[in-house]
Amino acid sequence: MTGSHRPRLPQHGAVLMITAGEVVFVVDDDPSMRTALSSLLRSRGMSVETFASATEFLDAKRANAAGCLVLDVRMPGTDGLDLHDALQAGGHLLPVVFITGFGDVESGVRAMKAGAVDFLSKPFEQDDLFQAVDTAMARAAHARAQREEMRALGARFATLSLRERQVFGRVAAGLLNKQIAAELGVSEKTVKVHRAHAMSKMRVRSVADLVRVAERLSTGGDPNWADACREPVDARADRPATSNAGADARRSDHPMVDFSDRA
Repeated sequence: MTGSHRPRLPQHGAVLMITAGEVVFVVDDDPSMRTALSSLLRSRGMSVETFASATEFLDAKRANAAGCLVLDVRMPGTDGLDLHDALQAGGHLLPVVFITGFGDVESGVRAMKAGAVDFLSKPFEQDDLFQAVDTAMARAAHARAQREEMRALGARFATLSLRERQVFGRVAAGLLNKQIAAELGVSEKTVKVHRAHAMSKMRVRSVADLVRVAERLSTGGDPNWADACREPVDARADRPATSNAGADARRSDHPMVDFSDRA
């Protein structure tokens, strides 16, 4: 936006693919800047909501919405950097593009270290804004996909019986069937059965796939993962899972996998 704080309209052919429900949230205390940014982004087919302050944005309870945040750094009251910190502390994952008319190295470094997508100094070129917002939207979509995948994996894992979880965790840790059998005090044949059931319910076909799923559950912070796979061995371990999804998992039409140690 060279020469003026008011952005120009996009060049001919500038089009962005937008997913339904995605919103660009513009937070800036300058009314003319809010209007200009809203007009510019809407001209690309984007849904835009504007706010005059950090407090107004927080009061709207939109921090968990799909989209990204275009955020002014210096505003009365809570500034943009503090709002970004508060959103992150609250577990809100809206990607942020910072804009400022008073850019300084310290603020830019702080913003980027905190995970901002970009830090644009006014006046900036409209193409720089487009690129930053496109990147932020792509990052938001990727984060949503990851969360959905983790929810699906967690739901499948919840259908495993305690014994299946114990076997699953030990296979993921690299133990052989006979080692798992000795540790759990069951026969190797029983381990193979539980292993096959666990792999079928988790929809994996090989040990390599099982290990990758285990890594996702572990790094994704699934609340059932850390304790479930290493729970003490007792008589309850062979009881079926009580999850409502258990019946569906037991009726899974996924083919049984090879549950030998060479799988």
